[in-house]
Amino acid sequence: MIQSRIVLHFPGFEPLDAEAHRQRYKRSAAQASAVWQAQFKVDDLLHDAQGAHFSVDAYGEGWATRSQIHVFDHNDLIAAMRAEPLWMQIAKGFKAGFDVVRQGGAWRYFRNAWRFGLFFLFPFLFVAAGLALAVNIAAIPSTFELSSLWFLLALPAGYLVFRHGVIPFSDRYHVLHLLADWRLAVAVAENRREVDAFIERAAGEVGSALEGSADEILVTSHSMGANFAISVVGRLLETSPDALKGRRLVFVTLGGAALQCSLLSSASLLRQRIGALARHPSVDWFDIQCLTDPIHLYKCHTVALSGHADAPQPKLVFVRFKHALSAERYQKNRRDFLRMHRQYVLGPDQPSGFDFTLMTAGPLPARSFEALESATAPKLQATQR
Repeated sequence: MIQSRIVLHFPGFEPLDAEAHRQRYKRSAAQASAVWQAQFKVDDLLHDAQGAHFSVDAYGEGWATRSQIHVFDHNDLIAAMRAEPLWMQIAKGFKAGFDVVRQGGAWRYFRNAWRFGLFFLFPFLFVAAGLALAVNIAAIPSTFELSSLWFLLALPAGYLVFRHGVIPFSDRYHVLHLLADWRLAVAVAENRREVDAFIERAAGEVGSALEGSADEILVTSHSMGANFAISVVGRLLETSPDALKGRRLVFVTLGGAALQCSLLSSASLLRQRIGALARHPSVDWFDIQCLTDPIHLYKCHTVALSGHADAPQPKLVFVRFKHALSAERYQKNRRDFLRMHRQYVLGPDQPSGFDFTLMTAGPLPARSFEALESATAPKLQATQR
């Protein structure tokens, strides 16, 4: 039974700071409390040399666990990109898309997981279709051989349709956010200055966090956060090889998108760190995936496809969100691919083999989830014996 735990959590690409992630965790913990007939008490967020963190006191019949959860969000990187003028966001987004194609990423996505390839194309095709519509409206005078004076009406009309029609409609599908996601993917692959600065700072905070004692050290990452988790832990082990001496670290990726970056030709440092992490004797790594989540490379092995086929491979663990959600909620959310992608870190409606709150704050060892069966809830009573 785990009585104390250090959790290092690396969220996905969402415009949420550490406090927003804590609030989400608190809401999910309330749902988990009802499902597991336990209590998960989430404390306030603190900021110190260990970064942003909060504690969770969990207890049920015959067990009690205290977890210290550290949140390494990259919201500042997202906010900087989304604060730029609209046309700059679009231009830089398309530049990033071109870089992904030029570096061989697009081809490798379709080769290994065609759904992720379509996810890559989606925001670019959406914006391109909107621009085509605007251009066709602006070109109506030429199309119908009207007087050139009609351009005084057609050109502004084309612009207004795009700016105040297409763009607001695109918010429903988070198109500009997805363009920023691909910009960050290229920046991570190339280890640009702002990314490297984040990694260096976070590695120092992780080192401070690991100075504390705990029964278990757990690293969790969601989506794009897998790239930062690998990079930060990898950097820590480069600068402090004895950081895990005498201890084990459980490394869990949830819908991990490390291949989004590592499949780009420029991501040599990231691929090096993936190999180092996979081969480290104190690291136990497994990858939780879901069929109904298209925003990751389903059934793909991150370590092998990053050039380390000879290294120990993280076990692929498959879950079905329909086992954790009510039938009504599942049917409502299943066609919202971004909503389903977030479900890894959201609360459950009913017991199932996986629950983020239970894994990060409950009494079961995190490694026990490596053998989970999606439709079968773990037996908490077994920890009482």
